[in-house]
Amino acid sequence: MINGNVSHWWQQIGQPTPRPELPGDLTADVAIVGAGYTGLWTAYYLKQARPDLRVVVVEQRHAGYGASGRNGGWLTNAITGGRGQYEKSHGRDAAERFQRAMNATVDEVIRVTEVEGIDADIKRGGEFNVAYTPAQEARIRAFAASEQSWKYTDLELLEATEARAKINVADTRAAVWHPHCARIQPAKLASGLAAAAERAGVEIYERTRVVEIEPHRLRTTHGTVSAEYIVRATEGFTANLKGLHRLWLPMNSSLIATEPLSREVWDELHWSEGEVLGDFAHVYMYAQRTADDRIAIGGRGVPYQFGSKTDTDGQTPAVTVETLSEILHRFFPATRGAAIDHVWSGVLGVPRDWAATVGLDRETGIAWGGGYVGTGVTSTNLAGRTITDLILGNDTEIAGLPWVNHRVRKWEPEPLRWLATKGLYAAYGMADRAELGGREQTSPIAHIADVVTGRH
Repeated sequence: MINGNVSHWWQQIGQPTPRPELPGDLTADVAIVGAGYTGLWTAYYLKQARPDLRVVVVEQRHAGYGASGRNGGWLTNAITGGRGQYEKSHGRDAAERFQRAMNATVDEVIRVTEVEGIDADIKRGGEFNVAYTPAQEARIRAFAASEQSWKYTDLELLEATEARAKINVADTRAAVWHPHCARIQPAKLASGLAAAAERAGVEIYERTRVVEIEPHRLRTTHGTVSAEYIVRATEGFTANLKGLHRLWLPMNSSLIATEPLSREVWDELHWSEGEVLGDFAHVYMYAQRTADDRIAIGGRGVPYQFGSKTDTDGQTPAVTVETLSEILHRFFPATRGAAIDHVWSGVLGVPRDWAATVGLDRETGIAWGGGYVGTGVTSTNLAGRTITDLILGNDTEIAGLPWVNHRVRKWEPEPLRWLATKGLYAAYGMADRAELGGREQTSPIAHIADVVTGRH
């Protein structure tokens, strides 16, 4: 079993050929920090709209090194933190416009991969979430009723028999499915997008760490980049930047990938249409059937390191491998004999109110996008198009969506941040164990944790 080495996705296609380091001081029209999805999409759309712009991307390791090359591969329409918060702040119509934009963004990512010839193992099978305890069943039925009251969700509630015919998860009681989602291979998308951006004339400099972001200027380990506009696209690594240590909490998420499974196993699981799979536990899981017939399944593992430390190459503790393997085998008993070929971890950015944000401060020239809390495969594309519109001054519908220029308070200082995160995930774990043990209603511990985290 390989542990770390960035991710199974990069292991599968091979580490990229290193690009040049920043050659020294230079001047650009737009300088972007981070060659993950947010930075690459922003660079790509800027050059599509204005080929004359000099767009420079500075990356500490290589394009797609962070969450963009390590995630679970869900190209889905979820709004980070939910629609409800935007209904409260901007009204129901604004929240529904946001949902419609996210649906369209799934289509847009697929469109660009086709236009640019990016083979990212995309298979559009929708998003499938399952309930397998009485408490989860109550939550999923309430969720379905709520979702079906909104426009553009297109969500279906599936009873046990119908759900197990779609994906045969043990002990299924009910499930929900919607069509606005596709499975992807994350590193293939990142690699292909970087190449597409370069073909459009974007300059990507790797192995160059940005030390500080200032108005109209990046200070790096290899020189200073001056630009009219700066784009902070650092997601889970934002805490490493000077002055931004408490802006977004770097949350760790981990995955395991099985060996390729036999046809007999897949015949038993019925999982054949490219659906991504999640559940209604409090410490939820996420999974996909890969293009080469593995199951890649993930969850929070050890969610937070003291002092907002971020991992480097994805080394993952044995207890996380055991936890994810236990979930895999509980869901799919037929996988008990399957080897785990790879385990890895990455960090995602979590704002204090669990709401992603994009924006531009015209006075400083600094734009930003991030805080996706796991919805970034799709949200990054919308962020890149939105940042492009904001920089170019385009008055578009997406430039007026309610997440634009959304600001939140900072996370608490240490040790409060570590104690709270550790305690809250322990509480969620206790609630899940109680429900697996037969508790028929959602644990009050989980309700309290939701309030404290700001998730509800």
